[in-house]
Amino acid sequence: MNYWLMKSEPGEVSVDDALAAPDATVAWTGVRNYQARNFMRDAMQVGDGVLFYHSSCAEPGIVGIARVASAAYPDPTQFDPKSPYYDAASRRDAPRWVLVDVQVLRKMPILGLPEMRARPELADMLVLKKGNRLSITPVEPAHWKAIAG
Repeated sequence: MNYWLMKSEPGEVSVDDALAAPDATVAWTGVRNYQARNFMRDAMQVGDGVLFYHSSCAEPGIVGIARVASAAYPDPTQFDPKSPYYDAASRRDAPRWVLVDVQVLRKMPILGLPEMRARPELADMLVLKKGNRLSITPVEPAHWKAIAG
C-alpha cells in the first residue's frame, strides 16, 4: 500500500464538497503536471491512502483522510474547450492527462503547515520541503501513521 498527499483548492473541491458527493467520491480533475500525472498513472493503486490537503487558501493544510477509489483514467476536462483545464494538444486516442477518483473517509481538524513543521516526526515530509509545489506527493508510511493513526 502506498500513501499520498493530494492538494486541492477548496474553491475547486473542498473536503466538504467531497463528503457531500455520492459515496464521498470525487474525480481528481485538472492535474497538469507530468510528475503528478505519472504518480496517478503509474504508481497509485485502488485503496492507497490519501491525505486530503487544502491549498491556495487562507489556511493551507491537511483536512481529511481519503483513499484512492479508482484506477487512473483519462481526465475529461482536457477535451472540453470550456474548461480551464482544456489541452488543445491532447487527443482522445492518446490522452495526455489522467485522473483517479478519491473517496474521503473522514474529515479532520486542519493540520496546518506551522503545526506540521513543529512536529519532528514530520520534518522530512515532501510538502514541507522548500520549493516543492507539486499537487501530489508520496507520503512515507511513518508520516501517514503519525497523521492518520
